[in-house]
Amino acid sequence: MLDLLKNFLDIILHIDIHLFKWVHDYHTWTYLILFIIIFMETGLVVTPFLPGDSLLFAAGMVAAGSIPAGADPAGAMAAMPLHPLSIFILIPLLICAAFGGDNTNYVVGRLLGKTVYEKNYRLIRREYLDKTHAFYEKHGGKTLIIARFMPIIRTFAPFVAGVGTMSYFRFISFSIVGNILWVVSFSLAGFFFGNIPVVRNNFTIVILGIIFISLLPMVIALIKKNLGKKAA
Repeated sequence: MLDLLKNFLDIILHIDIHLFKWVHDYHTWTYLILFIIIFMETGLVVTPFLPGDSLLFAAGMVAAGSIPAGADPAGAMAAMPLHPLSIFILIPLLICAAFGGDNTNYVVGRLLGKTVYEKNYRLIRREYLDKTHAFYEKHGGKTLIIARFMPIIRTFAPFVAGVGTMSYFRFISFSIVGNILWVVSFSLAGFFFGNIPVVRNNFTIVILGIIFISLLPMVIALIKKNLGKKAA
């Protein structure tokens, strides 16, 4: 279990190197791998831990032809024929993956209904469910757009929308906007800035920064909530 956790953390922190290897090993099949990961992170409430922001950024880097620092110290991999990802295929493909995940989550939430608040499902973290519900109470339908840039919350947002009373037409409108903004912004950020030496050579720090900024709204909300309880 510990080894599995270490391997997972290594993939998260060095997703650029792993993605670079996937492109060389699987070529165009890498598109399918990326599609599945983004779909699962968005569409299954049991996999909110999968990388989303960092994967999009790294995919943009690889699409730009950037060779990650430390990908191959001996230089052998760098000399291999590169089959870069196309940013023109990548962006619409991953928008579809995220949108498909949103819809899957919404339908599952609609089928389960409000019983999720009455029962303790083993595979659904009640803590995440409650936090997302509270987020909806504060931001309404805009949650689907805001949550796109927040790990965990983005996985549960479409599910909670399905459980609630949000109509499918309203859900789909917010979902499309959120998915486009999320995929385009992170993919293009990697595409345009990934080749900058300071970014490429310090990718782990960049990823940690992305994770920190993504989690910051939740941290601030938690601090405000605790301060409010103390004041009360």
